[in-house]
Formats: sequence, C-alpha cells, structure tokens
Amino acid sequence: MPIHLTSRRQFIAQLGAAVAFSSMETSAAEVDENLIAILNDTHIGAKHPASASIPTNLRNTIAWLLALPKRPGAVIMNGDLALKDGQRGDYEHFAKLIAPLRDAGVSLHLTMGNHDDRAVFYDVIKNEKPESPAVESKHVGVVKLAGANLFLLDSLKATMVTQGLIGDTQMAWLTKLLDQHADRPALLFAHHNPRLGGDPIHFPGGLEDSEPLWKAITERKHVKAYIHGHIHHRDFFQHEGIHILNTPATSYVADKKTSTTGWTMLRLAQNGAEATTHTHQADHAWNGVKVDLKWRT
Repeated sequence: MPIHLTSRRQFIAQLGAAVAFSSMETSAAEVDENLIAILNDTHIGAKHPASASIPTNLRNTIAWLLALPKRPGAVIMNGDLALKDGQRGDYEHFAKLIAPLRDAGVSLHLTMGNHDDRAVFYDVIKNEKPESPAVESKHVGVVKLAGANLFLLDSLKATMVTQGLIGDTQMAWLTKLLDQHADRPALLFAHHNPRLGGDPIHFPGGLEDSEPLWKAITERKHVKAYIHGHIHHRDFFQHEGIHILNTPATSYVADKKTSTTGWTMLRLAQNGAEATTHTHQADHAWNGVKVDLKWRT
C-alpha cells in the first residue's frame, strides 16, 4: 500500500489510523514475502527532549508498517540502533519502541553500526544473542525469503570508530554461506558503506576491506545488491553490476538542504526489485519515489 503523503495533516491522520490498527488483533495478519522494510540509523537514546523527533520518527515508522494490509517478509534495522556509544539505557528505550513489531509477530532483524556496543546490546536485548554464534564476536544472520536470501553482516569494527570492517572470519563465513545458498538472489545488508562505486566524499568512513569483499561477491553472480546506511543520505549506485543502496536514516540528517529522514520499502520481483523511499517530511522530493533495480545475470 504505498501511502503518498501530501500534507502534514494527512500524515498525522494516517499515523492515527496506523496506531489504531496496531492495537487490533495481529496474530492472523498476512505476510508479503516479497516486501522488505529497511530502516537504519535509528540513534535511540535513553532520554530525548520531549520535542525530539528521533524517537517519534521511529515510532511513526513502526505504526506505518503495522498499518500495512500485509506485513513485510522482513524488517531490517541496519545499524546505529543506539544514540552515540551503545549505552544500556539506549537499548532499553529502543527495545520499548520496537516492542509493537515484536508483539505483532513481525520478522524483525537488527544489525550493528559504529554507534552500537555489541556486548551491551546482547545484555539488554537478550533474545538477539545466539547460543552458538555463527561468527565469533559478530552479530550475523541469514533471512530466507521466497524471492531472495538476505545476508545480515556486522561491520562494527569498534564502538565510536567511524570506519567499518568485515574481517577475515566473517568474510569466510559469508562466502561459505553464499556458496551454500546460490538458489536465489542474495542481498547483503551491512551498516557501513563500501569505499567504491559511490560518492568518494563518503569513502573514508566506510568499510576498510571493501575491495576483498567486492572481489568475493562479484565472483558470485547470485549476489545482486549491497544495502547500507551510515551516511544519513540516500543514493543508488552500481559497481561491477552489483547495486549499492544507500538508504535514508530514520533519526536525523547532517544537511537538511539535501537530505531528510525516512525509510525504504524494497519489493522483490522475478529479475530485480523496486525500491520506494518514504519520508517523514511529507512534501520532500524523495517521498514516494520508486527506483527500479534490475539484477545482473
């Protein structure tokens, strides 16, 4: 149901309907396995001023998702969940905000960013900690949908270190899993941007091991896209035939003249996908814009 918001009044009305809907019985809600919701850079703190938009943006986005006629096959929150340096109170507040998604049985998946602290995250949101981690000291996973396999990577090098890193161990895990799941398109999710195929101004803060990662995934033709946040902006690039999606932040932007906050809905198709941007600012030029992505063959 894309909602094309044309005024703040309409936006508030839609959200009111969304909240009402989310309070209804949700266990029987249908799921659209070809629909993926992408949020990133939520930056939730233990406390925000009463007027702060950051938690409100996340709350409103979740209400919008719960009002969809069919739930997404997966909701990915792609890193920088916490405000600054991954404090316990940040994750406690974050857990309360995402509770409606959990309560509704939505398939929710979280990744780590440079403002997160993995140990504190696990201590607070205990159900995220695996009994036997697939990669030691990394928070990774695979989500299997009808139209694609989603590989969730951990690019957190260290808390409050801007640069990201996949690392040799995670790289070995990824390539092994990619080879074992070559039956459908593979989409990679990580918080950090790659240092290639995009805007050079953002490269220094991205993945330090971008080149070996790209060599590994370029060789595996079923890898179709790499989806990241970190930049608090929105861009679409390609490198070696692989789509690079820089998705907007939910929380805040560095330059309000060029960016705004929002989220992305990715609809899978037989040979590609359609990415639709939704923004909290109803009249922003990005709002409702659709970009067609054709998978390489």
